[in-house]
Amino acid sequence: MTTVGFIGSGNIGGTVARLAVNAGHRVVLSNSRGPDPLADLVAELGPRSSASTSVEAAVAGDIVIVSVPLQAFPDLPAAHLAGKTVIDTCNYSPERDGHITELDDNTLTSSQLLARHLPGAAVVKAFNNIFWKHLLSLARRPGAADHTYLPIAADSTAAIAATTEFIESVGYSVVAAGSLADSWRQATGTPVWGTPYGPYSNTMGISADEEVIRAALGSATR
Repeated sequence: MTTVGFIGSGNIGGTVARLAVNAGHRVVLSNSRGPDPLADLVAELGPRSSASTSVEAAVAGDIVIVSVPLQAFPDLPAAHLAGKTVIDTCNYSPERDGHITELDDNTLTSSQLLARHLPGAAVVKAFNNIFWKHLLSLARRPGAADHTYLPIAADSTAAIAATTEFIESVGYSVVAAGSLADSWRQATGTPVWGTPYGPYSNTMGISADEEVIRAALGSATR
C-alpha cells in the first residue's frame, strides 16, 4: 500500500484520491483552506483517508500529487518535498494565474517552473490532460479491452517508474511523453488535452488507446 499525499484536493485531486483509495492506497488530503473543509470528502472516502496541512501531506506521501493554481507554486512546502516523486496535474491559465513570461515565450513548461520551485523533488507531469469526470469513469481493471492511456513526462527514470506503477494501480496505462521540457505536448489546448477522451457533455468519456495518445502527442505544435 502506497501513501499518497495531496496538495490541492479539488476536482482532479479529489478524483485521483478516490481512485487511489479504491485501489487500496492510503491518501492524506490537504488544501489551501486547512483540513476542516475536507471533512465530507474524508468521510466519503473512508478509513484509508485523512485530512491534514500541506506540510503533513508532503511528509506523509510516498508520492505527492500537486493540484493547485500556478500562482500557488511559491507557497508549496518545498523542503518537505525534496526527495519525493511529485505528480504535477496543474495547467497554466493566464486568466487565473496572471501572465508568466517564461511560459508565454516557451522558455519553460509549467512543470519545469514547478520543478524550479521544488529543488530536490522529481516532478512528473500526469493527470493534467483529462476531464475529471472522464478520469473517474474510464478507470479499468487490468486486462480490460478498453484500457485508457494517459501521457506522462519527467526527467527522472525512477519517478517515471513510480508514477507508472501508481497510475496502473488506479486503472490506467501510460504513454511516456518525454522530459519535462517536452511536457508542453500535453498542455492546455494541445491535441492530447481532453479531446481523445470525448466531449465534456459525455460524462462517461471514451477510452483512448496507446496509438490514439501517441498520435495526439505527435501532432502537437507550438
